[in-house]
Amino acid sequence: MAAPALRCFSRGRWFGTPGPSGVLLLGPREAHSGAQGLLAMQKARGLFKEFFPETGTKIELPELFDRGTGNFPQTIYCGFDPTADSLHVGHLLALLGLFHFQRAGHNVIALVGGATARLGDPSGRTKEREALEPERVRSNARALRQGLESMVANHQQLFANGRTWGSFTVLDNAAWYQKQHLVDFLTAVGGHFRMGTLLSRQSVQTRLKSPEGMSLAEFLYQVLQAYDFYYLFKHYGCRVQLGGSDQLGNIVSGYEFIHKLTGEDVFGITVPLITSTTGAKLGKSAGNAVWLNREKTSPFELYQFFVRQQDDLVERYLKLFTFLPLPEIDHIMQLHVKEPEKRGPQKRLAAEVTKLVHGQEGLDSAKRCTQALYHSSIDALEVMSDQELRELFKEASFSELVLDPGTSVLDTCRKANAIPDGPRG
Repeated sequence: MAAPALRCFSRGRWFGTPGPSGVLLLGPREAHSGAQGLLAMQKARGLFKEFFPETGTKIELPELFDRGTGNFPQTIYCGFDPTADSLHVGHLLALLGLFHFQRAGHNVIALVGGATARLGDPSGRTKEREALEPERVRSNARALRQGLESMVANHQQLFANGRTWGSFTVLDNAAWYQKQHLVDFLTAVGGHFRMGTLLSRQSVQTRLKSPEGMSLAEFLYQVLQAYDFYYLFKHYGCRVQLGGSDQLGNIVSGYEFIHKLTGEDVFGITVPLITSTTGAKLGKSAGNAVWLNREKTSPFELYQFFVRQQDDLVERYLKLFTFLPLPEIDHIMQLHVKEPEKRGPQKRLAAEVTKLVHGQEGLDSAKRCTQALYHSSIDALEVMSDQELRELFKEASFSELVLDPGTSVLDTCRKANAIPDGPRG
């Protein structure tokens, strides 16, 4: 796809306060209608955390999303490395961010890192990732693409209500790196990066000070992510990268690389990291991942993860993980104050997330399992599928028995050691 023609726009004005490292923290009252309808709203929900760069750019970020400036729609991307064969709850906020842009009419790209996953992102890590075999990465990448495409379909089918949205494209960066020759790539790209700047990144500094140090492969990760941004800018007109707050250094590298090569400005937006009650980042590395693939975490388990959220978190999670309007969330929380025992906010949160991830059928399955297990519903148990029964009782021990005709339920339970053998006392 050829790069679209670049347009020039007048300067706007930021309303916000400068944060660390040139990051602008937007306040709730941006000037542009586009920002008020999108950037400020997501800032108010807590979904958009930081905006980069600060003022002084040729195209101000709020103006970029303003329908009235002639530069609509924009293209936004976020990357997901296939270090496992499924995304997890820790990835959901970045996906929600892409969906919010898509709902506002912009075009979004989910970039599967089929190449970068082989290097391993050092951001937020104390030691190097275990190297993955190429075929394992390719298999994981296929699974991630399928998971993303399934969720995009759920979003369109269950939440669109006939509205016209922007496009959602899933790409794999292996498509352009497999065509690159090492020396040619280093010659064309490497000369635009300064070692002092790369070494100053917090993720690099943290690893250099650790006992294990940092490998060259990990060190070059930010270069490849920067090139990804440049490639999408050149071929898809992408001007905004979305990522977790631990990705800010990589986003800055992309901004600097594109600006040096083209003189144009691009932007970065971060979303907050979701952590456990102990403060650990949710994910595979921490061993606390709640997966979005049904084979790894069932709809019932995903539903229960959100149903079990504490009262002091549920309002924030409703704003982050759902598309519910803020006035509706306020109403839900007001009802919760009157009847906290009903756990209304938690149930609504769990229903909205499960529906997005697993579709209406997945939500119905989660509710059937909940009714059967926690409300002793025989009716729910009778209509459950074999898959649902396996998911519901997958942690339970089981026995395979060959039963003679006429064997009673009592004898069956005794043979399976479900109840004590012998007469009752």
